Amino acid sequence: MKIGIIREGKNPPDRRTPFVPLQIKQIHAEYDGKLSFKVQSSSDRSYSNLEYENAGVEIVDNLEDCDVIFGVKEVPVDHLIPDKTYFFFSHTIKKQKYNRPLLKTVLERNIRLLDYEVLKDENGNRVVAFGRWAGIVGAYNALWTYGKKTGLFDIKRAYQCYDKKELEAELKNVQLPPIKIIVTGSGRVGKGAIEILNALEIKEVSTHDFLHHYFDESVYVVLHSSDFYRRKSDGGFDKMEFYDFPEKYESHFLKFAEEGEILISAHYWDPEAPRLFELKDINNADFALSVIADISCDIDGSVPTTVKTSNILEPVFDVDRNTGEAIDPFGSQTSISVMAIDNLPCELPRESSLDFGNQLIKWVIPELTKDVSPILEGATIARDGDLTLEFMYLTDFVNSES
Repeated sequence: MKIGIIREGKNPPDRRTPFVPLQIKQIHAEYDGKLSFKVQSSSDRSYSNLEYENAGVEIVDNLEDCDVIFGVKEVPVDHLIPDKTYFFFSHTIKKQKYNRPLLKTVLERNIRLLDYEVLKDENGNRVVAFGRWAGIVGAYNALWTYGKKTGLFDIKRAYQCYDKKELEAELKNVQLPPIKIIVTGSGRVGKGAIEILNALEIKEVSTHDFLHHYFDESVYVVLHSSDFYRRKSDGGFDKMEFYDFPEKYESHFLKFAEEGEILISAHYWDPEAPRLFELKDINNADFALSVIADISCDIDGSVPTTVKTSNILEPVFDVDRNTGEAIDPFGSQTSISVMAIDNLPCELPRESSLDFGNQLIKWVIPELTKDVSPILEGATIARDGDLTLEFMYLTDFVNSES
């Protein structure tokens, strides 16, 4: 089986890679050459062409003769090679309109598309993700944003740090007043964010204490869905019912927004679920949040101040509390500063790529050698020019012109 690693085609280029050079060398040795790799030449990738060549990997300009092709972000439609098998984050399963042309092209070109986001084990848990690194960089960026907004301290940008060790060394320059920080979500992303807060030795407190106590030091709370969603009929919460019928629930997050100054949004959001708050709420005098790091980064999604995405070079925009519109960052102390970078792990691309490749080696590479793989079948969105059964719900989305 010939496996190709694409040159990331989005602009600005993503510097991550699915497999680092030594991992490919490891796979080749373990599978006795039954799996061969070619890497598309790139000047932007965090691991250089030379590093791959030194590991015995062939560098090529095109991947036409490869059977399976791995990328990270969406592949531009004009780069998609017909009749191939692709692995990448397609960002289509939530019916993201901006990627409708991508899914249409996949079907037209008879491509088998497997999406990392739906690679799951027998218990339904995701097995490969960059979530931890998104959380680490997202929380760090929240602190960087707070420092810029308040003028209390100045730290390097995450992408200017060589690795996580240097990033954590920068945290020594962070000087926080006794503020309250909210983290929503406790999965991979949330745990990554908590790593940074714990590195700062910020104290974690309960939801009750967060809402009702004053602290003379900075503290954080980790909120689960049950903490800020409640059933409309009686105020209760049932986890499975919420997952199956999120429309039966409403948010009561505002009581936390009245206490917290920084929000690090790291929870998964179903488009059918209520949002944390509404844009009109930010104009309320009791709405205390001044910095929001939306790691989930769903435009007009769970965090309505994410009216657009930002990028690594321009990481923050402000939202005017009166109009709800995006304005220049840090131009007003009364506006809310929003960090909504949609590819946060790119700021630490070498380490996040290494971690991701290890997950692929554990969960995907062995499956490629099997005649039938439930894990790969479950992650297959399209095959033979059609959507697979589990993803037939995307049919109207693909065919729609609106």
